[in-house]
Amino acid sequence: MLPAGPDSAASTPDAQPGAAHDELLRHLDAAYNLARWLSRNPQDAEDILQESYLRAVRFGGQRRQESARAWLLQIVRNTCNTWLARNRTNGAPAAVLEEIAAPDSASPDVTAQRRQVAGAVRRAIALLPEPFREVIVLREIEGLAYREIAVIVGAPVGTVMSRLSRARERLKELLAGYGAEVADGL
Repeated sequence: MLPAGPDSAASTPDAQPGAAHDELLRHLDAAYNLARWLSRNPQDAEDILQESYLRAVRFGGQRRQESARAWLLQIVRNTCNTWLARNRTNGAPAAVLEEIAAPDSASPDVTAQRRQVAGAVRRAIALLPEPFREVIVLREIEGLAYREIAVIVGAPVGTVMSRLSRARERLKELLAGYGAEVADGL
């Protein structure tokens, strides 16, 4: 018997097809986010997400993981790799970058500074090689556990941890100059 939890409804043998669809729909934001980071293009991410969702629905009976989220993200990753190989070469990292809004209560200066910092972090993530970028997005943005990431990327947990460590170090290097630039501008 599978443990009860937020993902257990769709993984039980007697779950209704509608329940499985609802379970997948709950994770579409995370799936889109991963597709956007991997494809580096919002329009491509939408196409990848649609194809991934259709695959998940079509092959829902073959799901082996307890977590619908991890399973859907694994499909998104695989679909993204296939889709990118089939449709284009490398996209420009700048296409991914979106500025985020600060809370309404923040002053205009704080809002502008937060947008600058967020933009620098997004640009740095976009510059990472794909294996590093995907684990950073899955861990730091989507909040997945190492074990879930290992399932999604098809690598041992130790490899995931190593990639995360190297990705974080690379981000530190990429962002090191940013702090100096901000300090010089003050």
